[in-house]
Amino acid sequence: MSLLDVRNLQTHFRTRGGVNRAVEGVSFHVDAGETLAIVGESGCGKSVTSMSIMRLLPENAARSAGEILLNGRNLLDLSEAQMRDVRGNEIGMIFQEPMTSLNPVLTVGAQVKETVALHQSIPSADVHDRALRMLELVGIPDAARRMTEYPHQLSGGMRQRIMIALALVCQPKLLIADEPTTALDVTIQAQILELLRDIQREQGTSIILITHDLGVVAEATDRTVVMYAGRKIEEAPTATLLAAPRHPYTQGLLAAVPRLGGDGSGRLAEIPGQVPDMRKPMTGCAFANRCAQATDFCRAHAPALERKAPGHIAACHLAEPEILA
Repeated sequence: MSLLDVRNLQTHFRTRGGVNRAVEGVSFHVDAGETLAIVGESGCGKSVTSMSIMRLLPENAARSAGEILLNGRNLLDLSEAQMRDVRGNEIGMIFQEPMTSLNPVLTVGAQVKETVALHQSIPSADVHDRALRMLELVGIPDAARRMTEYPHQLSGGMRQRIMIALALVCQPKLLIADEPTTALDVTIQAQILELLRDIQREQGTSIILITHDLGVVAEATDRTVVMYAGRKIEEAPTATLLAAPRHPYTQGLLAAVPRLGGDGSGRLAEIPGQVPDMRKPMTGCAFANRCAQATDFCRAHAPALERKAPGHIAACHLAEPEILA
């Protein structure tokens, strides 16, 4: 049984312009010790998916349906009190921007200790030691002194390490990392990815890595889910997906990645057009209005996710299944 099994997840928002179907029928699973990437451009539903799993969306504006099974237990059936116990203890989350996620008026140590005290039933005398060990584990130099400092006194890389410490201090089995390397330079980005790999090896943590950076995906993940307009449109082992993408949207994402070499005279590839308005009913393939290969059949009939190769599924009428010898 998978550690996490998301089945037909739907998350809709009520807006003045109608119902925004931000996530529509998304399914995937995460196995123990695995790193799964969820990729796509801004607005495709990646972060809404992660917030739905954590049940952090405001209930007066957003509704989620389907199943989110963590070790067989549907998180959508839990009370808010039960979910507070799941957050931190069973699922940790690294949010996109550390400077806005960390409390600016509390020291780093106070925030990590508060997380431990809220979620773990351990003697208060041990809370400080647990927090200090966690900061040391994520590579904070002179961790005892850093515990007395405030977020603004730390570099971007340090703040991101603090966010990782907050997410992992209660030793959850699943970590959701939402754009964990955004706005970091490439050296710090590599250090953060290496840190996540080290922690995964030591603690057996499963990771959902949400990103638009395909370089990060190639370096750090086992399987990849591609989302577009709130839907899953392709899934495969990461190496397979990057080597032989079957959906035109995935092909477009890969073509748009800048590459070293060449004379620099060529234009960067782009995907023309706009993401469809998810407040309006969609007929046919959601990507048809941006796809150079789209036919009238594509515009009239929504493609189902189908097996195109071993372990590789895609929602595209034009992607022919691999013929096995």
